Amino acid sequence: MSDSSTPPNKPDAPRKPRPKGEPRFPDGPRPDPAGSHFERRIRSFQPRRSRVTQGQADALQRLWPKWGLDIDGQHPLDLKDLFGADIPVVLEIGFGMGEATAQMATEDPATGILAVDVHTPGQGNLLNLADRAGLSNLRVGNGDAIILLREMLTPDSLDGLRVYFPDPWPKKRHHKRRLIQPEFLTLAASRLKPGALLHCATDWEPYAEVMLEVLTAHPDFENTQPDGGYAPRPDFRPLTRFEGQGLDKGHVVNDLLFRRVRHTADSDQVRTPHTTRRTG
Repeated sequence: MSDSSTPPNKPDAPRKPRPKGEPRFPDGPRPDPAGSHFERRIRSFQPRRSRVTQGQADALQRLWPKWGLDIDGQHPLDLKDLFGADIPVVLEIGFGMGEATAQMATEDPATGILAVDVHTPGQGNLLNLADRAGLSNLRVGNGDAIILLREMLTPDSLDGLRVYFPDPWPKKRHHKRRLIQPEFLTLAASRLKPGALLHCATDWEPYAEVMLEVLTAHPDFENTQPDGGYAPRPDFRPLTRFEGQGLDKGHVVNDLLFRRVRHTADSDQVRTPHTTRRTG
């Protein structure tokens, strides 16, 4: 005999289809913020389509206007204005789901972290984590970090750069897509203050070897390790759950810590912001 006081189960209401052309998150990150304003080139990232949870969607709608930044390449970025304070700022390229980024921001509140990715669920998750922790030193960028560096950041504006577990593009024909290459390092050096740290980490040993070779050969960076090799994982880089699982399986994670040593002269590859829009 059923309990008449218990209402019958009702099926979930079907989701209303989104009209064509209407943004997925009206107050959130734009799908392609830079559009076609800049030249086509081989990109080091591949946007991933995956499900956005309700919590992530709510965070994107609610917090993006406060802490989010679309990388459109249209205007130079004032980091003091972005963070609301004159604090050192570190750029992190690629943050996954954001757990390590949120932890670093929590443990170092005097440093601003501008974390950039194109993965929408990760953006929402990081905003959620920042909100729960009451962080004020974290901003989330959506789009291409190359456009951010080249078009929107001024010379000597960054106090550090972090590239943790970038896509290794293991197939030889895809090696040209790897982020850590001489051209990228020249651009990054122009935006880093002298003495700023470039910190890379990877669990793909062949890529680590290439990183070490390319960084060692670049005239604007010097290895912080006296022996010229890899660095121990510094305390400020948290051990993530994913990384821990890999270590349990015998994977090797290599950290590289290099210091920016001098200014780079302007060149065709390194322009001041807002000068490389397509003209045709």
